[in-house]
Amino acid sequence: MSSDPLSALALIGPLVGGLGLFLLGMGMMSDGLKLAAGAALHRILTGATRTRWHALGSGMLVTAMVQSSSAVTVATIGFVNAGLLALAPALWVLFGANVGTTMTSWIIALLGLKFKIEALALPLVGVGVVFRLTGQGQRRGAIGTALAGFGLLFLGIAMLQQSFIGLAGQVTLPQGEGALAVAAQLGVGALMTVLMQSSSASMAIALTAAQGGLLSAQGAAAVVIGANVGTTVTALLAAIGATPNARRAAAAHVIFNALTASVALALLPWLIGALSTAREALELSPDPAAKLALFHTTFNLLGVVLMWPLAEHLTRWLLQRFRAREEDEAQPRYLDDNVLAVPTLALEALEREIERIGHLAVNLARAALAGADGATLTRQRLVLARLDATVESFVERMNRAAMPQGTSERLAWALRVQRYYETMAEQVLAVIALPGLPAGIGGGLAVAQTNFRERADALLVLCLPQDGSPDAAALASAVDVMEVAYQALKSALLLAGAAGQLSLAAMEEALRRFSALRRAAQQAAKAARRYGLAPLAADQEA
Repeated sequence: MSSDPLSALALIGPLVGGLGLFLLGMGMMSDGLKLAAGAALHRILTGATRTRWHALGSGMLVTAMVQSSSAVTVATIGFVNAGLLALAPALWVLFGANVGTTMTSWIIALLGLKFKIEALALPLVGVGVVFRLTGQGQRRGAIGTALAGFGLLFLGIAMLQQSFIGLAGQVTLPQGEGALAVAAQLGVGALMTVLMQSSSASMAIALTAAQGGLLSAQGAAAVVIGANVGTTVTALLAAIGATPNARRAAAAHVIFNALTASVALALLPWLIGALSTAREALELSPDPAAKLALFHTTFNLLGVVLMWPLAEHLTRWLLQRFRAREEDEAQPRYLDDNVLAVPTLALEALEREIERIGHLAVNLARAALAGADGATLTRQRLVLARLDATVESFVERMNRAAMPQGTSERLAWALRVQRYYETMAEQVLAVIALPGLPAGIGGGLAVAQTNFRERADALLVLCLPQDGSPDAAALASAVDVMEVAYQALKSALLLAGAAGQLSLAAMEEALRRFSALRRAAQQAAKAARRYGLAPLAADQEA
């Protein structure tokens, strides 16, 4: 390369700028498509549980729709966390996403490198920006973002292509077919993916470099394999501190890519030869880019074939791993930063976590009602306090992303329910500080206390979060019955204090204690009503 700084900048500048445009375009396109296709993403992935064929096809289809295997991986993890998708079909969605991401290679090979696509790219950017500016917060705005990103992506490809043509005689990339050369090519692909956090960008560089003569077909294929291996680093980073299901999915992603890469490397020379024959049979362009796109697809299909007989064993093995964190009640089960990229899925996870908090809060109130010791109640209250703080932090991060109006309305509804459960726990905290009635209390006061406990517990059981709407009439009746029992207990306590059966201090403490328990049950009933009346996700997304 020329030692003149200006000449070097003139050569390197378009390469860096083209890569930047490609990454910016890919990010905008993926973000726009995720927002625009949120409802479709939900329907397709939740319908992927019937057979492994359905799950595989769903992963391929959705990845082709949103042009981001990372987004589909995140979405799949979100559905597993939300209990909407079991781990076994989720693995096939992930494997299908790996195949679906090869669509990017075909777009680059058949469009980006074959036509003067920049002539179409600029109008796409213009139209996309108009849509985005006139459709803020609407699906039209999301589509505009995707169109503008699509245009920027192709502008980036055009600049990369021109850069590699200029660099062809001045830059040497790892060449050769020996073990060291292949290892270097593999390392280049993996390093690029780790640094840019995009296997699609690595693919674009490999295809344009091969098209420009800087890499042989086999060398570019090794770079492609390295790019796939590089995505496992991203998955591992995403799994740090994540939920058990997220870590299981990340482990499956790593195993799939590592196994596929190992077999593909072992068969690399034969694969390249076979694909040359297949390219001729399919009458594809003789360009290196077309051969590499075919290799990328074959490479990932090979992984599916390899995993087909191993999937059941892999699922069982993964289910036995990462269990320690699940046993800690204070750790969130469903909240995972990986799902924040798709607001609909983040909300699904949040609602699921709030439902779990509801179970813990109601059971805490039941334990207080039954007279559990203060140490047990305090420990359970601390669990809820930690979960509340985690939910608040998660919601703050959710609010940083663009969110459709329907999703923001559901979020407000979920936070109202969360606040009811938080108030329940606060009432139990008040109960912990107050002593119970003295031992040996009998007569009407003992009967009234037992009756209130039974009626309040029956109400709390009815308020446990459940699938579907609670019976509104039964809930209203249980609230009324508990209120009658509370008023009877209150009267009995006042009579006991007036008659000297209880000291006035003990009477006041007992009144405050049972009033707190009554308030906790009332908050549970409010949460149950809200939970039952909350609009369905499908209604909001329509």
